[in-house]
Amino acid sequence: MNWQRLQFKHRFCLKILFLSAVIVLIALLSSVWNQMQGLSLASQQPVDTFFVLGGSIRREMYVTQLAKQYPDIRILISTGSDDPCIVKLFEREQAPTQKVWLEKCANSTFDNFVYSQPILSKWHAHHVKLITSGSHLPRAKWMAQIMLGSHGIWVDVETVKETGIPANQELWLKTGLDVTRTFLWALASQVIQPSCSNFIQLQEVNLKKWCQEKFSCEHQSHIDRKSICP
Repeated sequence: MNWQRLQFKHRFCLKILFLSAVIVLIALLSSVWNQMQGLSLASQQPVDTFFVLGGSIRREMYVTQLAKQYPDIRILISTGSDDPCIVKLFEREQAPTQKVWLEKCANSTFDNFVYSQPILSKWHAHHVKLITSGSHLPRAKWMAQIMLGSHGIWVDVETVKETGIPANQELWLKTGLDVTRTFLWALASQVIQPSCSNFIQLQEVNLKKWCQEKFSCEHQSHIDRKSICP
């Protein structure tokens, strides 16, 4: 009798586990389907944010031109050149700065997305144009599509032409590791949203304070310290 009860309890537990697994699977498939539909709608909307990955001042030089063409679109620059260099670029091109923001917490491409995604989500961004260099692909593109796509943000990529030999080397092992951890973080980021403590508007950059510190601008920008701190 006890053996029959144990068998009954065992079968009952298996049924409960099976039903639970089915429910979880259905919930996941439903979530993925809704996410795909959301991305499809986002792709049809106009670009609402220019997202610049740091690593080359030519990307910031390029986005100043976009700022003049599309003054109403927000710009987020993730750990780019030193702040005074970016300020001077926008001043030189007479590009509007009201909608330009600097995120200075990232120390890697992975960090670019970890810290910028919460900002983009808070801005209710739906269609982002990612600005980087051709030498940064396909790694940056895949990471952006995974990370931002998991939050309903559609990503287009625009590459900026570089001169010389790029410092970074896009090895397949590096790409594979970064894409893998981006996928894992995309799952974790559904409940964890890190906040960047060094996030300011370009107009808030204190040039006097910066002139008391060491900084330099990439030679490609043709901006030297004296032009900023006479």
